[in-house]
Amino acid sequence: MADTFLFTSESVNEGHPDKLCDQISDAILDACLAQDPDSKVACETCTKTNMVMLFGEITTKATVDYEKIVRDTCRSIGFVSDDVGLDADNCKVLVNIEEQSPDIAQGVHGHFTKHPEEIGAGDQGHMFGYATDETPEYMPLSHVLATKLGARLTEVRKNGTCAWLRPDGKTQVTVEYRNDNGAMVPIRVHTVLISTQHDETVTNDEIAADLKEHVIKPVIPEQYLDEKTIFHLNPSGRFVIGGPHGDAGLTGRKIIIDTYGGWGAHGGGAFSGKDPTKVDRSGAYIMRQAAKSIVVNGLSKRCILQVSYAIGVPEPLSVFVDTYGTGRIPDKEILKIVRRTSTSGRE
Repeated sequence: MADTFLFTSESVNEGHPDKLCDQISDAILDACLAQDPDSKVACETCTKTNMVMLFGEITTKATVDYEKIVRDTCRSIGFVSDDVGLDADNCKVLVNIEEQSPDIAQGVHGHFTKHPEEIGAGDQGHMFGYATDETPEYMPLSHVLATKLGARLTEVRKNGTCAWLRPDGKTQVTVEYRNDNGAMVPIRVHTVLISTQHDETVTNDEIAADLKEHVIKPVIPEQYLDEKTIFHLNPSGRFVIGGPHGDAGLTGRKIIIDTYGGWGAHGGGAFSGKDPTKVDRSGAYIMRQAAKSIVVNGLSKRCILQVSYAIGVPEPLSVFVDTYGTGRIPDKEILKIVRRTSTSGRE
């Protein structure tokens, strides 16, 4: 067999303090856009013990009860008492929101009122999109499995299958791969790591047994597990204190988890709490769509795209395509297709 290598991706549950902040920021964005689709939103959230703070810039015609949205989001995740890390109904909620800078506003959309495609980028930056044919989601297997394990932890907590679970938790999956002339071929799962918050009633042995039976087995296909697969299940031995009580949280600190689990590349900009003029989000989304389209249509087995923008300028400064040597046609020809089918239609 050809040489293989190990690659690891991690994910976090909805109750992780950073991911809690992402969800609050996006809930604020959704509430603004629901009433005013032209809302300009850059909403950040931070949290620590008994406190959630909103800050950033929002310009909107919507009437939004920020505090209610914060409390509703925390409650829906499961933060309903100090015992689990945060009490949605009694924590402090601080709001420090201002309007978008007029300097940014005039450069981005002040001069363009008729044609949305002429709205300038909300900031400079570069964004990436990535796709691979190794899974039905056209995502890396290590990333898919880590993400699905986290989602399964939430599912079995909320449906009562594992009632001892609490909202916070992290997952990590190491996959053994083979590089087949640029295409990534997953061979097996090498290591599974789950660290999940729990109540005082459960033992470490019960945690391990439940995680294997109700979380790992339903998520990881049997073909990837063997007698050599390593399991680290709550390796610290205790994880009762979690959520914002256990660690501070901040919007945008899980950008690799939000994208490709360490595969491809990342331009550095976070997604949550940003309206579509913020190209950190919309640019990354359109590049993912383009990368996935290339792989789905058989033009390559794996590819990465980059786009870059200047603030106030509608057109990208650059677009880049790399198929890692797996392209059915030259990368420069794929790039022409991408540019021809973009919203501008100009090459």
